[in-house]
Amino acid sequence: MIVLRDAVLDDAAAIAEIYNESILNSTATFDTEIKSTEDRKAWLIQHNAKYPVVVAEINGFVAGFASLSRWSERSAYDNTAEISIYISPEHRNKGIGKKLMSLVMEKGRDGGLHCVLSRITEGNEHSIHLHTQVGFSHVGVMREVGKKFGRILDVTLMQFVY
Repeated sequence: MIVLRDAVLDDAAAIAEIYNESILNSTATFDTEIKSTEDRKAWLIQHNAKYPVVVAEINGFVAGFASLSRWSERSAYDNTAEISIYISPEHRNKGIGKKLMSLVMEKGRDGGLHCVLSRITEGNEHSIHLHTQVGFSHVGVMREVGKKFGRILDVTLMQFVY
């Protein structure tokens, strides 16, 4: 059974493990250095009702998480967030991402957000499809903006306006 809930500091180690797997093995994130549990605790503390973090728990273990983070420190962007979704490899393609995404988007709306943006690295058509299902629209493609694993990569920008 999948339990969706707000993330707590005790989830930091599991969140770090899931995120680090993506850092080391995918282009889903352009981070290149692994994150510690302490780093993820500090990251969690920066989130709140407007910029929530939610987790999916299966049999007592965190299987994935979704977050809304500040898009920019400039105050004009205070009602805009960036979404991130990461699922542990053994739980991917089971609908958990869509459930997490729907919940975090609902919480963002309730927290007063107006716009959510997403940057999706080329080759991740599954993520583009997921975002489209939840109501995001295609904004454009930023050409050759990131480099990971020796490849220069494009990034698709998608947007949701409440």
